[in-house]
Amino acid sequence: MQHPYTNDLINETSPYLLQHAHNPVHWTGWHEAAFKKAKEENKLVIISIGYSACHWCHVMEHESFEDTAVAAIMNEHFICIKVDREERPDVDQIYMDAVQLITGRGGWPLNAIVLPDGRPVYAGTYFPKENWIKVLEYFVDYWKNHHAEAIERANEITKGIQVTDTITAKPETTFAAADRTAVFSKIDSTIDYDKGGRRGAPKFPMPINYRYLLRNYYYTKNEKALKAVTVTLDNMMNGGIYDQVGGGFARYSVDADWEIPHFEKMLYDNAQLISLYSEAYQVTHNERYKEVVDETYEFIERELSDPSGGFYSALDADSEGEEGKFYVWSYEELNAILGPDFEAFCKVYDVTPSGNFEGKNNLVRMHGKGAQPFVPDEQIQKWRKTLLAERSKRIRPRLDDKILTSWNALMLSGYLDAYRAFGEKRFLDRALKNANFIKAHMLQPDYSLKRNYKNGKSNISGFLDDYSFTCEAFITLYQATFDEQWLNLANQIANHTIQHFSNATNGMFFYTSINDDPLIARKTESSDNVIPASNSGMAIVLYKLGLLLDNQSYIQQSKRALNNVKDNIVGYPGYYANWAILMDWFINEPYEVAISGYNALELNNSINKHFLPNSLIMGNIHKSTLPLLTDKYKDNETLIYVCQNKTCQLPVNSAAEALKQIK
Repeated sequence: MQHPYTNDLINETSPYLLQHAHNPVHWTGWHEAAFKKAKEENKLVIISIGYSACHWCHVMEHESFEDTAVAAIMNEHFICIKVDREERPDVDQIYMDAVQLITGRGGWPLNAIVLPDGRPVYAGTYFPKENWIKVLEYFVDYWKNHHAEAIERANEITKGIQVTDTITAKPETTFAAADRTAVFSKIDSTIDYDKGGRRGAPKFPMPINYRYLLRNYYYTKNEKALKAVTVTLDNMMNGGIYDQVGGGFARYSVDADWEIPHFEKMLYDNAQLISLYSEAYQVTHNERYKEVVDETYEFIERELSDPSGGFYSALDADSEGEEGKFYVWSYEELNAILGPDFEAFCKVYDVTPSGNFEGKNNLVRMHGKGAQPFVPDEQIQKWRKTLLAERSKRIRPRLDDKILTSWNALMLSGYLDAYRAFGEKRFLDRALKNANFIKAHMLQPDYSLKRNYKNGKSNISGFLDDYSFTCEAFITLYQATFDEQWLNLANQIANHTIQHFSNATNGMFFYTSINDDPLIARKTESSDNVIPASNSGMAIVLYKLGLLLDNQSYIQQSKRALNNVKDNIVGYPGYYANWAILMDWFINEPYEVAISGYNALELNNSINKHFLPNSLIMGNIHKSTLPLLTDKYKDNETLIYVCQNKTCQLPVNSAAEALKQIK
């Protein structure tokens, strides 16, 4: 296909950047050469940040960046840089701080106007075409006639960015059971016990918050903590945020009923929700939770899996220029497809002639609209299969087929959590395939990691989340297989992280490596959000490695980081839930469960079916030199040692007996 315009983005691998490769704007990627050119030509720089599944990013592209008149202004007066926020979250963090300082809110697309050295003069989000032209014209004049003022303004904004996430080292503190009560009390005040999630709309899945609440319930037996989880999971899986036909979850729900999603599907949401539903199944044995895991697994394998073993990043919300078009159904269309089953189907999925989304139906399982009629599961599966086949004939949403290390590690952990809960080998096999992909393509000989992979290319250095989530996934893989190579790799990667990311002043970790080209600020990511913070992930990794390898310095480093955020955990637990999971282990030191002998894996599988957040499992089928496994191996016998603080109870040879010893 011939294009009238092609810019430098044609040389990038990111699908989001490639979407803009034929804009009339002279885009370039985030490269030093662009800033060098800006300095030589004394021009301001436009940094426009988005991602492939971002609806309003597409809207602004169509309205402004595909418009030749708008492009003419941008090309003449600015150097124009496009950034995929998923590839370069370090860049996104800085300019998101800028837009929040300037406007008090954030979002994408994110458009910053910056000095030739990267310091921001202005930043905003989506602009309609007329407004964007006014912004451009204003800053052309401002740079020409108020040069000194522009530099002073950039200095002030940059100072604000540099202090937004400053963490001061806190003194040693204590962690007590009362902290769990305080944390739950804060979360409790935000929960919608009717529909699940936080009160109001929109509703975002926050998997780590509900994983924490499962643990809070485990330790405290507070039924409200469990109810907060089950009400949320039940409403989500019956709602329109869940793809009732193809499995998998959309990004978020725009309404308070989980009924109408923003239709993009992200790997990181589905990875963490597989973990959450697997753990919730361990606690409740609700078979519908297993169905959700199975169907989401099928979706990931069908639509987000690369043959090499990696996982793709996202599916767009839009197809054929319309949001949700791929997923919704007209009343007449369903009638024609389902024939004699149509009436029963309408009752189960609340299908109406007027629909619930722009005249069409986004399917829900009678979501909060009365008792659902009983329909055998075989019938539900038959309907799903029929509609999935019919839907596959449609024009598909755009696929973001870049592979990101941190998101792949979350998916790897998700499959391992499913394997733990259900014991099905397909989950472990797929996890091993992905782990070997990360090892072969992302891990470097010096134990550094790359961030991205596409078409055999990996050109961005890894960030702290790539390191922390990969370490945690490899530790979990060791615990599932007792193959010590994964534990050793986690330890080597953690050592590399300590050497290249540590902030000696406060005991935290910077988001970027000391080897990376410096930006205008070096950020520290400490608050958990839809994805847990890279610092909380790293603190958990150090604690686990410290226990498994008997390395007290790791545990002390983990505790030092936890001390720094203790007040935040208790004060704002909705954004520190992963830290709260770590805090549990400092309140009640976890059991070290060592399984040694020829039958170790079988016993491990039996124990793992139980939800045991107060236990770290290790084991060996042959002799091991790991500190906590030394001298525990005996020929022709498999024994389980339940230990705490290096003191072991009498060894037992059955899972049931071991579970009795784990209080």
